[in-house]
Amino acid sequence: MIMSILIVNKNNFDSVKNSDKPVLLDFYADWCGPCRMVSPIVDEIAEENPQYLVGKINVDTERELAQRFRVLSIPTLVVIKNGEVVHQSAGAKSKDDILAMLKG
Repeated sequence: MIMSILIVNKNNFDSVKNSDKPVLLDFYADWCGPCRMVSPIVDEIAEENPQYLVGKINVDTERELAQRFRVLSIPTLVVIKNGEVVHQSAGAKSKDDILAMLKG
């Protein structure tokens, strides 16, 4: 796992949500094919963009957080700025699409 990716769970979620940086959350599951396609893209974004806080949330182990964000299909990507969700999108996305969500 890349150092710039944070594994998010209900214990550290509040500190992640209230980050000074824009936050990208990747809701995924290990068994999900599209999630495995998006994961390296998310890793790359985290590696290349230290101005963002990037976290991954496993929906199988963090059901509470998945429900809180009404995650019905995965992968779901969520962008949080100043503690508020500003963008949420389900399905595999390209790197450009994800960066556009963050810049949005």
